[in-house]
Amino acid sequence: MSKLFEATTFGPYQLQNRIVMAPLTRSRALDGDIPSPLAIEYYEQRASAGLIIAEATQISPQGKGYISTPGIYNAAQVQAWRPITSAVHARGGRIFLQLWHVGRISHSSLQPDGALPVAPSAIAAQGQSYTPEGFKPLETPRALELAELPGIVAQYKHAAELAKEAGFDGVEVHGANGYLLDQFLRDGSNHRTDAYGGSIENRARLMLEVVEAVVSVWGGDKVGIRLSPLSPFNDIKDSTPQATFSYVVEQLNRFNLLYLHLVEGATGGPRDVDGGFDLSELRRIFKGLYIANNGYDKAMAETAVNEGKADLVAFGRPFISNPDLVHRLATGAELAALDPATLYGGGAKGYTDYPALSA
Repeated sequence: MSKLFEATTFGPYQLQNRIVMAPLTRSRALDGDIPSPLAIEYYEQRASAGLIIAEATQISPQGKGYISTPGIYNAAQVQAWRPITSAVHARGGRIFLQLWHVGRISHSSLQPDGALPVAPSAIAAQGQSYTPEGFKPLETPRALELAELPGIVAQYKHAAELAKEAGFDGVEVHGANGYLLDQFLRDGSNHRTDAYGGSIENRARLMLEVVEAVVSVWGGDKVGIRLSPLSPFNDIKDSTPQATFSYVVEQLNRFNLLYLHLVEGATGGPRDVDGGFDLSELRRIFKGLYIANNGYDKAMAETAVNEGKADLVAFGRPFISNPDLVHRLATGAELAALDPATLYGGGAKGYTDYPALSA
């Protein structure tokens, strides 16, 4: 049996295997950013994963960037998440919550009082936002004032506290894919001239302050972070990614984080991206566990774990159409195909109705 399917220690927890269900936006939350009751069955069906990282979840109304995504900033949301975490635990699984602020990847129609989305600088990203009226071009955001940044950190801390109340086993800080923390980190989107812009140290400041605040709630052994150093997703870019991310990962070691979850290559795209450095350097620098992500199949995942190139491997879309993905990978069974038309929005179809092999 491959190490991929063996139980493993994960901070204070024991996982059933080294297979992680990656966070997957499905856009099925109810009004008020409340997780749908359907999500109870959805996550329960997939609880044979060693770890589930629940879908990206906004830390505040301002952090929202897509219709029908869930939040973790009020009591009603906590109440809706509790039966989800309980269902996963009843099946012997573990579940973390990914904390999310999209920054400029939003639209005024999704923001409180129709305000502009916020960002480190007033620089629009190329792309579209999925709004209640359909797709609309991303707008030029409003640059956050220096005095507002402690409030952003406080939003992450509050969300971390509510995630604990909701019964999650830990949290993942979303620092990837061109969202707010990634926008501050990259010099393509951060043109600030204050203490949060200019040098790599300044651009990394907000991310590190957020991690420190979240760790103050959970402890480092129950916190992970997701980064995507080479991904151009959401029109994000940096002139010196090697120096930028080597610095960030080195600084993250101060917090004794449980894991680094790395998107290897372009998010949802090719693994081979010309970025000028080898991502294995970040694996070498980081002192915690390493979760590899992006386009892995069974053979790639087994090789990565058996050769010590990854401690765990995250699978995304295969978990959508294969609720029993762990069993299928372990037995070599054929994987069910995904229906792209039901990825985002809707109800049970394409969400909870994919059958397990035993069915």
